Amino acid sequence: MGALDGLRILDLTRILAGPTCTQLLGDLGADVVKIENPQGGDDTRSWGPPFAKGKDGKPTDLSAYFMCANRNKKSVAVDITTTEGQELVRGLAAEADVIVENFKVGGLAKYGLDAATMCAAFPKLVYCSISGFGQTGPNASKPGYDLMAQGYGGIMSLTGEPDGEPMKVGVGVSDVMCGMYATVGILAALRHRDATGEGQHIDISLVDTQIAWLINEGTNYLTSGDIPKRRGNGHPNIVPYQVFESADGHVIIAVGNDGQFQRFCAFLGLDHLADDPRFATNPARLENRDALIPALEPVLAALSSHEIVAGLEECKVPVGPVQTIDQVFDSDQVAARGMITDLNSADILGGHVRLIGNPLHFSRTPVTYRHAPPKLGQDTAEILRKGFPKS
Repeated sequence: MGALDGLRILDLTRILAGPTCTQLLGDLGADVVKIENPQGGDDTRSWGPPFAKGKDGKPTDLSAYFMCANRNKKSVAVDITTTEGQELVRGLAAEADVIVENFKVGGLAKYGLDAATMCAAFPKLVYCSISGFGQTGPNASKPGYDLMAQGYGGIMSLTGEPDGEPMKVGVGVSDVMCGMYATVGILAALRHRDATGEGQHIDISLVDTQIAWLINEGTNYLTSGDIPKRRGNGHPNIVPYQVFESADGHVIIAVGNDGQFQRFCAFLGLDHLADDPRFATNPARLENRDALIPALEPVLAALSSHEIVAGLEECKVPVGPVQTIDQVFDSDQVAARGMITDLNSADILGGHVRLIGNPLHFSRTPVTYRHAPPKLGQDTAEILRKGFPKS
């Protein structure tokens, strides 16, 4: 039995932030019904290649992008612009504990499916709205996409080489983190509902989320008034803590304290650097970063990645490789932690799809993978006949 066994989620989301949230709730045991436009469904169904192939060898509507955030869900194809579709959604809402949506602000009001209407009709309902900028503020009406959130929220100004252009993170991290925050908010609202009988409306945005996870760099600015700068792979508060080139690739070295720095220098045969007052403490190293890093780089560049990793691990200095995606998924650690899951999918060539696993490990209520990502509308008839399913 999952931690959220019996909880019913009505999913009116698409793209990544909302689906990330509802997939996580589904992994934890909740029953999730995903409402999709009959004309193409979730936008990400067409965001490929790659696509999972059907038994006939042809691409299906299961793009890798769609599958990354839509397992453990049932798909119902409904046109909410019609009276019939609106009544169907309201009927499911009457059975639901939670609605999650990411329409434009005010976009559901014309269909009578907005938070004010639904929460009034169903007082115990937890209704979570995900948007680009939030339900209030001067930018509330603007659309929101991950890239724009990364730009508006400041992370791009911190990412990339010092002399290069602002750079986005390699995946849709604003979307994903917004989905995570939304999940936390939903669980907190459900605890309140279970204690008081009161549902509520949760308003969360990509940009607010992006600003929240500026974390130390954002607080650095609020504390000092100094605008943080791009440092490539360098750390704003710790030195040396970055990527270094080796003789055959790259390694990460993360010297977290002065004792580690002394052992690091001893390993490289650079004891004089550890004794140099310019580098003896982290504040000093931070101030003299531009002198220290060039002194380290040629020594590290003469060693192989294996020599550096093995030698620093023996010295108990944090060190690690920079792996490619194939190396990640081929690693013994990924296998041991179950970070790849195979889900049966009867209509797919080979009979299964491979997905990234959930990182949560519970001692009593484990994560479960019950349903492969659904084809568009594959559960419509079942849901129309029986209502909310039970996993």
